[in-house]
Amino acid sequence: MVQRSEAPDPRWAEVDHYIADRLLGSDPLLAATLAANAAAGLPDIDVSPAQGRMLHLFARMAGARRILEIGTLGGYSTIELAHALPADGRLVTLEIDAQHAEVARVNLARAGLAERAEVLVGPAAETLRTLDGPFDLVFIDADKPSNVTYLREALRLSRPGTVIIVDNVVREGGVLDAHSADERIRGTRALFDAIQAEPRLTATAVQTVGVKKWDGFLLAVCAGPTGQDDPAVK
Repeated sequence: MVQRSEAPDPRWAEVDHYIADRLLGSDPLLAATLAANAAAGLPDIDVSPAQGRMLHLFARMAGARRILEIGTLGGYSTIELAHALPADGRLVTLEIDAQHAEVARVNLARAGLAERAEVLVGPAAETLRTLDGPFDLVFIDADKPSNVTYLREALRLSRPGTVIIVDNVVREGGVLDAHSADERIRGTRALFDAIQAEPRLTATAVQTVGVKKWDGFLLAVCAGPTGQDDPAVK
């Protein structure tokens, strides 16, 4: 989530609530996670319930057995992703803030996922260098100036078919500002440039509106060694 500069259309949130009511239902574990995050003073920047379920579905569609998350916060999206894994699946999530990581560990334990999801604490750019792939899905939702670094490490830890998802890539249209002094926007634009130049990735980005206002996700799939996708899936 990004800091908002404009008042949102109230219908965006109303539609999100309609979606949650009709399609998501109530989830006491996720509700408890948000409550614990708020009680611990964590910033309210989790993905929305509809977005969290979208991540869950992407992981299931990809048949993911190993998931990497860069940016844990209190573990809300971590829980959605981990619940998509098979019983012997594994999720590794990276968090720079030790307090946030501890809150996430408690939330994961409450959800029965302590053995399936591991929280690693430290600067993600450093922690990533210690990991071995491949991962089947990578979700990037951390400090935006480091997006290109995270992308490069995600590629190193990928295989043909790995799904890479990046949050907060529209930033209320701020991504259009080539002269922005905001390092988050500059990092997001650098991400688009890096992916445009990367032959191993087939990618798009989608704008989103809702309770998290106006933003978007970047979606990419890693291709084979030649940088060409299988024509059968075109």
